[in-house]
Amino acid sequence: MRRTSRARIVTAVLLAALASAPVAAQTLTIALKADIRGTNPGVNRDDDTDAVTLHMVEGLVAYREGGTVGPMLAEKVETSPDGLSYTFELRKGLTFHNGAPLTAADVVWSWQRYMDPKTEWRCLADFDGRNGLKVEAVEAVSPTTVRMRINEPNALFLFSLARTDCGSAAVIHKDSLNPDGSWKAPVGTGPFKFGEWRRGQQISLTRFEGYQSLAGGLDGFAGSKRPLVPEVRFLVVPDAASVKAGLIAGQIDIAEVLGSDVAELKKAPGITVQTATTAARHALLFQTNDPVFRTPAMRRALAAAIDFRQLVAIVSDLGVQPNNSTIHAKSAYHSDVQNLSHGYDPARAKKLLIEAGYKGERLKITTNNRKSAPSFNIAVVLQSMFQAVGINSDIDVVEWATHMDRFLKGNYQLMVHSYSARLDPALSFEHFTGPKANQPRKVWDDPAVIALLDKASKIESPAERQEIFDELHKRMIDDVPLVMLFNSIEAWASTARVSGFVPWESRARAWEVAIKS
Repeated sequence: MRRTSRARIVTAVLLAALASAPVAAQTLTIALKADIRGTNPGVNRDDDTDAVTLHMVEGLVAYREGGTVGPMLAEKVETSPDGLSYTFELRKGLTFHNGAPLTAADVVWSWQRYMDPKTEWRCLADFDGRNGLKVEAVEAVSPTTVRMRINEPNALFLFSLARTDCGSAAVIHKDSLNPDGSWKAPVGTGPFKFGEWRRGQQISLTRFEGYQSLAGGLDGFAGSKRPLVPEVRFLVVPDAASVKAGLIAGQIDIAEVLGSDVAELKKAPGITVQTATTAARHALLFQTNDPVFRTPAMRRALAAAIDFRQLVAIVSDLGVQPNNSTIHAKSAYHSDVQNLSHGYDPARAKKLLIEAGYKGERLKITTNNRKSAPSFNIAVVLQSMFQAVGINSDIDVVEWATHMDRFLKGNYQLMVHSYSARLDPALSFEHFTGPKANQPRKVWDDPAVIALLDKASKIESPAERQEIFDELHKRMIDDVPLVMLFNSIEAWASTARVSGFVPWESRARAWEVAIKS
């Protein structure tokens, strides 16, 4: 039996069980495309994992919807005149899920744990000096005051702390660990507490009755985050048809849905569909250590073989537009230069193949089998376009967990990969720029480029930063370490019994969401 069929059968059985089981009227059910990878913030993560974990944990600062950074656990942040010291004053009266008060000592302990290589924090290299920025000291100045000192001025320090793929550098309680120091479950400060994780099936969270929300309305991962329902259940439903059926039957309250299902769901009684462009990016990655792709000519040949307008028309039903820039189209930094693209030119592609010495060897395109993401369909279209200019290739379809493992280790030749949203351009470039020797997931290992990116991370002048980002984009188009394809347009559906749901950057936020009585 095929894996897709098995997944559909398992999902159907699960949905049937939910339909017959007594469910609390105030339980909010949100569908996940895949099971989470863990509950340890910023460790062994992906977007679905982050979406769940960030309901339970919080950091000193968080992203606002406009792309700026605002306070979360910190009431205020003061920067020293030399830009080397950041002082965080904690909000008063905050507690962890176990009732313990949040103190500066907890912030220091959490940070030291992240910086221990044994934790395997995804963002260690972004703070230990390997990428330039180094946090040299963290100290508890008082029970409610923390000071962090960095090695050199860095305009993106707070942005980096807020990154969702870093788990927002969440402050957790020591009870999150087992006696031997291994990970147990998150004991954080977020609006919901960890309940139960049935692997491959669901993750349940319960309301944190002691949560103290910031004032105001929804604002990214900052702002008001009131837990208005007693329980949230994240249900693993990898099959898109089952998601659609679950929404219509009322067994699922909120879900990201396929663009091809939007028209049908809009006609379904009691279903609301919301669509929005995101900063998430889909890309074709080259393993530049591979003998075939060490030469730019071969990479340029593949880029010239791609008809981007035809590609997006085939893989998306939501009016997606091509974007060869890593800077999302709605960013203030998406200048006219960022519109510079790889020109579709099959004749040039064939000439470049000769220049590169291509002898017809078969290339391998790694992709994943997540039906709710366009990765597989992108790979199929690219394979056809490459064949049209004489490039032979095979598609290697793997499970999502295997895909992420290969991505992090650089274990692929070609890969269709999706990058999560990075709202600042410097952080967006950082996603794939850096030394491959100690960060195998990087694809652009050019010292001059790394130096430019480092400069953009230290200055605050928008005009100077724009100049650097434009130069980086021109170099990226010429060097082709990867090919950015397009930004995602996400579609989310919710049922009539839900109020207050607004998706943001491919993530469902259960806070500020209520269930109508």
